[in-house]
Amino acid sequence: MKIAPVTLEGQHIILEPLTEEHAPDLFEAAQHDDLWRYVAIPRPQSLVEMQAIIHGALGQQAAGHRLPFAIIDRQSGRAIGSTSYLDIQPQNKSLEIGWTWLGKPYWRTPRNTECKYLLLKYAFEVQQAIRVQLKTDSRNYISQNAIQRIGGVKEGVLRNHMIYPSGYIRDTVYFSILNREWPEVKARLEARMAGSAGVSAGKE
Repeated sequence: MKIAPVTLEGQHIILEPLTEEHAPDLFEAAQHDDLWRYVAIPRPQSLVEMQAIIHGALGQQAAGHRLPFAIIDRQSGRAIGSTSYLDIQPQNKSLEIGWTWLGKPYWRTPRNTECKYLLLKYAFEVQQAIRVQLKTDSRNYISQNAIQRIGGVKEGVLRNHMIYPSGYIRDTVYFSILNREWPEVKARLEARMAGSAGVSAGKE
């Protein structure tokens, strides 16, 4: 298992290695407070702040802790969000998918499903991971329900896990998908993507 920068291509999106060149598009896509409600950092208020967020992600990549991607919309060619592999543990053949966000116009569209599909497929089928974990704020029921719908198994809650800039103390809900569960999860994701083919954006 060796996680290095890679480009993953789907029908609706391309996941390409994050760079500072994505900053203008991502800053524009990030201008909705709803995106940052359950995130441990505040919404970037300027292009410079978005560049700082990207710089921090790239620093974590250089340290071997993270592999960040820009989510590129095939139709427009623009970056519309970001996602990452985190907590990469080659010795345990495990990693986490997280720091995932999409511009609000792309919520509940095939792009979100395809993003999960590309990341999970690469982790299980190319990197031969035996475990992929996902976590979310305990208040984020939409995210929790979405993870469970595709077959993620709820493992438990870490109480008082994070302190947000606002001072809020977050409980974090952990989910996982194991390699033996991947065929069923893959089938669910492919069925959802097939069902959304030809459906207009925003009506998945």
